[in-house]
Amino acid sequence: MHAPDGFLTAATAVSTGVLSAGLLGLAARKASDELDDKQIPLAGLAAAFVFAGQMVNFPVAAGTSGHLLGGALAAILLGPGVGALVVAIVVVVQALVFADGGLTALGYNTLNMAIVPAFGGYAVFTFARKFLPSTAGGVVGATGIAALASVVLSATAFSIEWLFGAAAPVPFDTVFGAMVSVHLLIGIGEAVISAMVVSAVLAARPDLVAGARDLDRVALSSARKIPMRAFVVGALVVSLGVATVVSQFASGDPDGLERVAEDEGFVDTAEDHALGNSVFADYATSGVGNESLSLAIAGAGGTLLTLAVGYGVFRTVSGVPGRRAAHELAG
Repeated sequence: MHAPDGFLTAATAVSTGVLSAGLLGLAARKASDELDDKQIPLAGLAAAFVFAGQMVNFPVAAGTSGHLLGGALAAILLGPGVGALVVAIVVVVQALVFADGGLTALGYNTLNMAIVPAFGGYAVFTFARKFLPSTAGGVVGATGIAALASVVLSATAFSIEWLFGAAAPVPFDTVFGAMVSVHLLIGIGEAVISAMVVSAVLAARPDLVAGARDLDRVALSSARKIPMRAFVVGALVVSLGVATVVSQFASGDPDGLERVAEDEGFVDTAEDHALGNSVFADYATSGVGNESLSLAIAGAGGTLLTLAVGYGVFRTVSGVPGRRAAHELAG
């Protein structure tokens, strides 16, 4: 879903940029209410994990791959306002440091990958919870449904933008049908990953799942909670492992949007990235000849950078001093 510059018109890029900036401002205000002290570092960790997860493309059909979006997952863990900001941070870091997603496309990439999946996915999650048991299993099931729906909503958002700002003469219904069908398959992978992550967090620290705060903690987990510091270290190790090791096995096939662009004949409208010669462009490290090592360095660097940016942003949004947040993290 990382659209390059040129897929949509300049007017669409500007209008979605303004819209995304306004909605992220509202998300920041909502995030200040959703965040408590111990969640500030965890929000940064969520951004790091989503960054790492998006490095791993998984095959979904012949010649097509997909990767985690993470908006619904972050929203369920931390609340929709924080969730939207988490993925927005990832999208910005990817565009500015890794030349992944166009600079003029930041408005619609942020809207499609962060805002729509976080708020839309959380709305689906809340609705699904009404029909599922008020247990950990019900939360995990609702997570899977919401995650799948969030990917379809993201594809729908791009299609609507295409309707008003197409850069090529391809009919809306053609793009809409192709986008939704391929991203429905990608959504299955999103559902599995998101459900697994929420299930793991519920088992380790059920108090950290915003979408399960209404449930009886005894109903969620009878085991003693893992200490916060151990949980944070474990989450960071997992994120770094995904970015440096699991990413080595990522599919090289084009993702859903690129496949649709190739099949429908508008891939040539893509423009070269202005930062295409940066140190970590295309998730490779400039000057490192070994491909695996190059990818691992870029992945580790991006994960830690995203963690640092996320922590700084959420500390600022919440107004909680860094020393206090660090104290809560150690508790």
